[in-house]
Formats: sequence, structure tokens, C-alpha cells
Amino acid sequence: MPSVSSEPTLQSHGGLTPSARLKETMDPRQQVAASAKTIVVKVGTRVLTHSDGKLNLERIEGLCQDLEALMQAGRRVVLVSSGAVGAGIGRLGLAGRPTDVGQLQATAAIGQARLMEIYDRFFGKVNRPIAQILLTAEDLNYRARYLNVRNTLLAVQNFGAIPIVNENDTVSVDELVLTFGDNDRLAAQVAALLRAELLVILSDIQGIYDGDPALPESKLLRLIPKLDETVEGYVRDKKSGLSKGGMASKLKAARIVTTAGESVIIAPGHEPRVLTRILAGEEVGTLILPGKKSIVSRKRWIGYSARPKGSIQLDAGACKALIEQGRSLLAIGVTESDGAFAKGDVVQLLDPAGKEIARGLTNYDRVELDRIRGLKSDRIAEVLGRAPYDSVVHRDNLTVVG
Repeated sequence: MPSVSSEPTLQSHGGLTPSARLKETMDPRQQVAASAKTIVVKVGTRVLTHSDGKLNLERIEGLCQDLEALMQAGRRVVLVSSGAVGAGIGRLGLAGRPTDVGQLQATAAIGQARLMEIYDRFFGKVNRPIAQILLTAEDLNYRARYLNVRNTLLAVQNFGAIPIVNENDTVSVDELVLTFGDNDRLAAQVAALLRAELLVILSDIQGIYDGDPALPESKLLRLIPKLDETVEGYVRDKKSGLSKGGMASKLKAARIVTTAGESVIIAPGHEPRVLTRILAGEEVGTLILPGKKSIVSRKRWIGYSARPKGSIQLDAGACKALIEQGRSLLAIGVTESDGAFAKGDVVQLLDPAGKEIARGLTNYDRVELDRIRGLKSDRIAEVLGRAPYDSVVHRDNLTVVG
């Protein structure tokens, strides 16, 4: 059973601290609850609104009370909240979600103001400040801006306030090309940049099932030790007029967080006090355990936030060296490249079948790489007239994501 604690968990109790020995006797949910000091909570449109698109004020107030209980218990909380478009639909009395991008952005702008007013009203009852954080994908694409977002979130938390994050739909243009795609991915990226021990995704169903949730024979998966193709095959996305997300996007978000070394719980957002129950270790929703130890902040940015500028395809030997041996990528292992990337850009690293296995910062631009691919490192100077780097991507600038 993977440990989610930063303290050692061994077969023998010899040398362990009392808290480590206690955690060794806990089930996975208790371990996650005990270890989660920073929690990112994502709530979707269908949880926050009625079927007609209007905000469900009773449910929002209950969510605020639940989040306040976590804060009172000493947890640090970030809320990633959808619902701006849905709130705008209700506020404007529209029949459905606009299809025109300009109208959609205007609806989001109107709804965002309404949504934040409601959050401020409910948290104001307990004198809890809130902070509106609107992000675009570009805010996390560049390292300096990524760190600025992180510093802002931490500063807001240090003031005792709750950051409420949403995608800035009012300025995301080009048919939303540069958007996160949905707030599930945004929540995962926020969790990764904060190194939050737990991401809770509040959904309109109980969790992940081994089939269509509408079928009586489908069973809820309470614990997923590892995300794999079998689990991903269970997901059957459903369309909605209000929500861009679905269970497939939630699993993608979960892969980002668990690959980075933290846990994810997908739980029913319509149930009262669901967050309090989760942090009490109750068996609520689906718990997905981390796949490996936590990775450092810089590698999190490389693997899960920065937008790749191109791709490099590797042979089987290079893939094995990267994944199993933790080595750097050498030119001899490169078979193909694609994209107009420059030195220092983030690139995708693909296996022979074209599947992404890692991302990294390239030491060579596309033109140089095409000249040296397949060559041993001692021949780089012969071809380029210089050999500034032995590796195409150094292992310190590489994150395995597959």
C-alpha cells in the first residue's frame, strides 16, 4: 500500500516515530486525511446550479460551511470553482449556454461577478475573507508567471483568506484554444504548483464506476491504487449543456496529481458535509492513490503546466533509459522531431508508437537536433562545430508523465 505521508512507513516499527507507527495502522483514507495539510477543492457547474442553470444557493452555502470547517481545523484550502457561465445564464434568463464565443465570455463575466458576490456573502457570515484568482493557461505556461501565481496563492492563504480560482473565460480567446479545457485540469495544475497533498473533485455522481453509473450492475470503485488503461476504460463521458467537464477530464486531472505524488478523491458534491466526512477518513467517493513519490516544483512545472513547443520521438533503448534508469536523453536515442522549438523550450518526449512518456527542456533547437539525432555524443562537435551539451534533455530538466 503506497504511503502518502512524508514520514517513513516500514514493515518493521523499529526506529519510527509514534505518528509514523500510528499511520502504519491506518487504512489509505485515514492516511490521506491525516497527511492533507493543503487541500484543493474543485466544484463543478452541475454541483453549483439547478438543472435550469440558476445557482443553487443552499448548496453553495453548505459548501462554504464545509470549507470553513476545514479552515477551522487548521487545513489550508483553495477552491477552484466553476459556475460563472451557469450563473450568467441564470442572471440573464437565457434558455441555454451561448454558442457564440463573445456571448459566452460576456455571460461568464456577468456570472463571475454574481458568483463571487454569493461566496463573499456566505463566507462573510463567519468573517472569512475570500480572494478572486482568475487564470488563463498562459499564466502557468511561463515559469516566472507560474511562480507569481504560486506566491499570490500562498500570500492569500497567509492572510487567512480562501483563494477562489476560476479560468478567466472573459479574456480566453481564439475559440478557447489557450484555455485549460476545463476546471478539472486547472484544479490539478493548482494542486501541483502548491504541492497540495490532496485534490478533491466534487462531482454530480458518487465517484468512478466500473461501468455506466446509470446501470444497476455498475459498481462504485472506492479505492484505485493506480490509474491504468483498465480504469480509464471504465469512463464513458456524458454531454451536458452546462458543463465542459466529465469523468474523462477528471481522470486526466487525477493522473496529473497522482503522477506528481499526491492523492485525489472524486466525491459527490451534492451530499451535505462531504468535505468534513472525507477529512474524517470516511469512505466517500473514489480515492485514487499516488503512483510514486512527490516530485520537485520545477519538474511539476515542466511536466504539467508549461505548454510544449514540439516533440521528440525516441527509440526503445532511450525510453528504457529515461523511465527505468532515470537517465538523460542523448542524441543517439532520438529518431524524429517535430515543431519549431528553440533551446530551452519544453518538448514532449514520445515512445516509438508516438505515446508521450515525458516532457523536458531541450538543450538544442529543432534545426540542430535534426542534424545530430542518432549520433553518439562524441560526434556532436564534429557535426555542429561545437558541443555545448552532452545530452539533448538533461535528467534534471525532465519529468516522466506517461
